Parts: sequence; C-alpha cells; structure tokens
Amino acid sequence: MSTPDFFRSRLDAMIDLRHPLAVLAKRMPWDAIEASLAPVFERKARDGQTVADADLFGPTMAVAGAGVGAAGRPRLPIRLLVGLLYLKHAYNESDESVCERWAQDVYFQYFCGEEYFQACLPCSPTNLVRFRQALGEAGVEELLAATIAAAVQMKAVKSSEFERVIVDTTVQEKAVAYPTDSRLLEVARAKIVMLAQRAGLTLKQTFAREGKQLRRRAGGYAHAKQFRRLRRVLKRQRTVLGRVLRDTERKMGALAQIQQEELQVWLARAWRICRQRPKDKNKLYALHAPEVECIGKGKARQPYEFGVKVSLAITARQGLIVGARSFPGNPFDGHTLAAQIEQTTILLQDLPGAPKPRTAIVDLGFRGVDAEVEPVQIIHRGKARSLDTKQRRWLKRRQAIEPVIGHAKADHGMRRCWLKGESGDAMHAVLCAVGFNIRWLLRAIARGGIFAFLFCRVLLQWLLLSTVRCNVVAC
Repeated sequence: MSTPDFFRSRLDAMIDLRHPLAVLAKRMPWDAIEASLAPVFERKARDGQTVADADLFGPTMAVAGAGVGAAGRPRLPIRLLVGLLYLKHAYNESDESVCERWAQDVYFQYFCGEEYFQACLPCSPTNLVRFRQALGEAGVEELLAATIAAAVQMKAVKSSEFERVIVDTTVQEKAVAYPTDSRLLEVARAKIVMLAQRAGLTLKQTFAREGKQLRRRAGGYAHAKQFRRLRRVLKRQRTVLGRVLRDTERKMGALAQIQQEELQVWLARAWRICRQRPKDKNKLYALHAPEVECIGKGKARQPYEFGVKVSLAITARQGLIVGARSFPGNPFDGHTLAAQIEQTTILLQDLPGAPKPRTAIVDLGFRGVDAEVEPVQIIHRGKARSLDTKQRRWLKRRQAIEPVIGHAKADHGMRRCWLKGESGDAMHAVLCAVGFNIRWLLRAIARGGIFAFLFCRVLLQWLLLSTVRCNVVAC
C-alpha cells in the first residue's frame, strides 16, 4: 500500500466496484503472473570489453563494462504492461490508442493496478513493443494460462470441462498487399535502388521512370484482360530488375563486410521474385515478410489468404479458449492436432487436479491422425456410425468454434497481423486468444452479477409475501 495522498481521490472511491472490469482486476492472479515473468526482465551480467589503460607503470589492459549495470531508468511495473496487453487485445486497440484510452478511463487504470487517477500516458507505445519482444511466445502463453486459471478460480468453468475440447484451424492474414507479379517486381526494384543509393553505390541506371510506367501499364492490361500484353510488360519488368540486381552485385565489393551482409539478404529476396513464375511452389509473396504463405480454405468469396495457419482449441461447453498456436509452412490440418493438444496440456498443467484433454471434437480435415494423438480420442462426423448416443451429442457442438474464430478475428485483431516475422505471428495468435478470454471473463462476471441481483430480488419478494401472510393469519 502506498502513502495516502490527501490531495487526490483514490480510484476505488471514484468507480463502481461492481463493474466487471473492477471485479476482474481483483480476480486475476497478478502475483503468479509477476513471479513467472520476473526472470525474463532481470538485469543480466555482462562480460565486458578489454580496453587499454595507462598508469604510472605504463600501459595495462583492463576490463570495462563487466558485471550487472545499475544505470538506466527504473523498469515499468510488470502488472502495468501486462494489463495494457490484456486491454489492448480485449478491446481491439492499437499500442497508441490503448495508452490514450488508459489516460481517460478510470477502470482501465484500476485494472492495471493504479491507486490514484493519472492524467498522463502510462508509458510510450514503444514500451509495449519491447515488452512483447522480451516476452516471446512462451511469455504470452503464460498470459493465456493466467486467464484460464482466473476462470477456474471464479468457478466460471469446471475443471472437468477441460477434458473435452473442440479444435479447428483458420488463417491469420499478414499485413501485406495482394501479391501481384507486377507489383512485387516494381517493389523489389525500388527497394534495391534505395538500399544501393543509401550505401553510397552509383548505379548505371535505376529505371525509376520506366518502372512506374510499366507498373501502370500492367494494371491497365490486367483490368482489361489483355493477358498477352500483360506478359510482355512482366517480361520487361523482370529484365529491368535483373539489370539493377547485377549492377548492384558488381559494385558492392567496395562496401564494408557488414553492409554487404545486410544488402545480400535483400538481394536474395529480390532474385527470388525475379525468377519465380506463376505456377512455382514456395513463392515469395511479400518482400518484407518472406514467411507469408498462400493458404486456400475453400471459401468462395476468398479463395486464397496470405498469412499463416492458426489452430484454436476451446472447451466444448463454455467456449473458453485453452490453446492457440501458429503453424508456419501451411501444414495439413490433421498434422497440427498433436502439437495443439500438447500446448493445451501444458497450459492446463498448473490448474488444480491438472486436467488433460481426453476427447478432441474436430471436422473432417483431421481424419487419419488417431495414432498421433493417442490416448486422446478424436470425434468427427466420419465416425458417425461407430459413435454412441453421448458422443453424437458431443459432435453437435463442433460448430461452436466457428463463432469463436469469428469473434477472435473481428473483435480481437486476429484478422490481420502487424507484428514482424514468424515470432510475431505466433505471439499475435496467442494474444488474440488472450483478448477473447478477457472478454469471456467479463461476460461471465456480468452474468453472475445479474443472477445475484435477480436472486436477491426474488428473495426480497418472498420475504415480503411471507410477512404479509403472517400478518393476515395473526388478524
């Protein structure tokens, strides 16, 4: 507890403590979260560097910068940053907007552990970026496990419900433009020219004006379905890009080793774009995001999605997310089930009784992997003839995961991932599941409050009627 401030009012005296967010602030296992994340943020010992020094006896060698440094600004509270991540994905905010909303919303500040109202921003939005990078995938999984533990502690879900889960996959799209060949070729040319000029190289020809003209012509020919002319434009764009790449490679020998290594990464990606053809496999769909995959889920309105495959696992009755994992490389749906069951088991291992999934309810895309997930039983409609009455009733709940996926995409940011690399895809999928669970807990608290209010109202009416009857009998 902090020292009382007589010039400011405490938040718990300003807000309604029955608000779901205020109730959840008291029910979350903050101590367990800080204990699990504290080792990630402790100051690490440094080896130091050997430097030359001089004294009365001549030059000597000394080690500078060794040990644990105490310099620098104190770290922000873990609860503050964790609370901001929870609120960001619960209400589908950006890093900037969640900080601005925190400075205006007293319930947000109370949830993050503040005792007095703060009119300033809690931190810079870049602090959330560094905090996510420090957490990694394992750290955000701890945040997901904390939401599951809070649901059990609040008795909003029973431990026995974790034995039966529903699993399905979806696509988490990356923040990239639609990858047409013409656009990729022009973006690669402009990027290589910019990097070469920044490194101090003087190219023989940059094709800046012709590149823009070719890009405009390709768009017109594609719109008019004049594909023969479009192929001629694409051929010229590949020729232009190849000339820029070869000119850069000839002149980059004069650069420093570090500059050559940085430029070589972009040259390799540009060569992939230059040499790939429409029917090739393992194509590059974005110059800045080579991890993007082309995934087809059979949707009539959107045949192809560009991103990463994500698997979700929810409880069969209540719909609480107990697992979220990304799978680079666009694997077959059935090959993701074993890894998803493994992650769910790890997230549930700290709960009382350590429940484990015993039954997985899936669709037909998960057929043929029963041996990989034993002893977990797989139920899908391809086994309808061999299922008993209870299992057929469980199978009717398979579609319950579809609205969960829809809400995770529309309300919690899973529709588009803006984080960098494969690690960004993995963390974003888990954080979106965390945001869904926070809103799930808030709805559970609201339902509990309404039921308690109705129960008290019915009890009061019963007492009044009993009193009236007693008075009538006495008369």
